[in-house]
Amino acid sequence: MFKCKKVKLDNHRLHVELEDGRIVSTPLSWYPALLSATDEQRKHYKLIGRGTMIEWAGLDLHLDIEEMFKVEQEKEAA
Repeated sequence: MFKCKKVKLDNHRLHVELEDGRIVSTPLSWYPALLSATDEQRKHYKLIGRGTMIEWAGLDLHLDIEEMFKVEQEKEAA
């Protein structure tokens, strides 16, 4: 089970620091709601599911951290 410690976004990627010290980065293009969101909207997230999910309530977006490890998303986004 992957648990999130910290979330950071830049203009191109979502970076999630896990409790075990690893950092997982995925393209924002995988998450259209985040890609088109303002910086202010991106800042308003909270960890849910005991740290296994990230929620952006204002964007109606819920991200299971395990989904970040699925390569198929990259093919769908292309």
